[in-house]
Amino acid sequence: METSSLAKDKEKHLAAIKAVTYIQNGQVIGLGSGSTANYAIREIGKLVQNGLQIKAIPTSKKTQELAESLYIPIIDSNSVDYIDVTIDGADEFNDEMVLIKGGGGALLREKIVASMTRKKIIVADSSKPVAQLGLVFKLPIEVIPFACNYVMNQVRELGGTSSLRQKEDKTFVTDQGNWILDADFGHIQDPKSLSHSLNGIVGLVCHGLFIDLADIIIVGKGNTVETILFETS
Repeated sequence: METSSLAKDKEKHLAAIKAVTYIQNGQVIGLGSGSTANYAIREIGKLVQNGLQIKAIPTSKKTQELAESLYIPIIDSNSVDYIDVTIDGADEFNDEMVLIKGGGGALLREKIVASMTRKKIIVADSSKPVAQLGLVFKLPIEVIPFACNYVMNQVRELGGTSSLRQKEDKTFVTDQGNWILDADFGHIQDPKSLSHSLNGIVGLVCHGLFIDLADIIIVGKGNTVETILFETS
């Protein structure tokens, strides 16, 4: 019997294999960050070695390092007006396809790349769909260090609590030189309202609520995959 970790890895891999079938020759591809996105990047690397011609924009330094090791051509985000397809992961998502992202700290670049993308694909294992956002995974918030305490106070005014993310007993620093707050709002019943309120806080650079930034979610479930399509009202 497979362990939970091995089963999740298998689901991530199956979702990634399905996701890369949406990529076409000559496209610009956004490369997500995190363990699930890494499976997709490795699959893209195989396609490139077999002759697929694409250009890619990474969402983090770690992603860029992995892509370059697989000989995936990297371009600057400022060299294009849009991205054809992006494949990225999520920390959790609800049945309205609202995502929480930022567990790896790359949420700012991830949100920029997603906003530039025409077809946004999320890959996930079966633990990521949730009935209620915010109960399992805290909401990452990227802040300018100078504004950290102010933003924490503003989060408190909105009914949440937050803590400064640490890594190896040091303050975690993003690729952009910012800090991350992990905010607990309990069950996020109205993501759009919370997103609007957070966007109005001076010094808050980006938050991990991704709304209307997923067109397709591919979930590995055991030995199969489920594809969820965004339906516009």
